[in-house]
Order: sequence, then C-alpha cells, then structure tokens
Amino acid sequence: MRLLALAHFKDGHSRTQLAKFLKVSRTSVNKWVQTFLEEGLEGLQEKPRTGRPAFLNAEQREQLSQYIKARAMDSSGGRLTGNDIHAYIVNEFGKHYHPDSIYYLLNHMGFSWITSRSKRPRQSQQIQDDLKKIQN
Repeated sequence: MRLLALAHFKDGHSRTQLAKFLKVSRTSVNKWVQTFLEEGLEGLQEKPRTGRPAFLNAEQREQLSQYIKARAMDSSGGRLTGNDIHAYIVNEFGKHYHPDSIYYLLNHMGFSWITSRSKRPRQSQQIQDDLKKIQN
C-alpha cells in the first residue's frame, strides 16, 4: 500500500487525495512520503516490532505441542481440559498462565478447542437413533 501511495504521489496526486483513495489517514500518507524522501525505499520496509516476550519459548511450545498430540492419540480418548494443560505448563516449565490465556496459546499454536455435544440423561438410545434418521 505504501508503494502504491508513492506511485500516485509521483504521478502528481495530493496527499489528501491519496488518503481518500487508499482509505487511510492523511497523517499516514504524510509519514510514508516523508520517510521515502528521507530514507528511500528501504525506509518503507516493515521494521521489527518490540513487544512483550512470550512466556514459552519456541522449544517449550514444541514440547507442549508434542504433549498435546500424544495425549490426543491416547487410546483412552485423549481428553484434555484447559486445567490439564495449565497444570502441565506449571509442572514442566514453571510458568503460570491465566485460564483464558491457555486457549489463546492453543489457538496461536494451531490447535482448536472442540467439545462434545451433551446428551439428555433421560433420552433413550432408540429415540436418538430415530431423530438421526429424520434429520438425514
């Protein structure tokens, strides 16, 4: 988008027109043009961003991933809860996550959280089978 803005700028469009055309603020266009004029194309490249370091490093995330995959393939069903994963992280790595962050971590690692459907306790198997036939 930055390069597109510069191409239109070189064609003689105003910075306000560019902002409207690209649906960005005029301030952003001004920064891009100013950076280009001072530093050239290299100045428009994405720069590394700093941020809070991850609790688990890449090696620890890989170890956690292997643990989850091994438990999922377990013949006893492989059922894992967020509390199970939290306990594993605390025991293995000594790190404490907020319960909501466990699910965010799993999503970031490429896992999805799947739950089973609940069954009515008094409903017979015959009625369930009949309902499945009707739905299909």
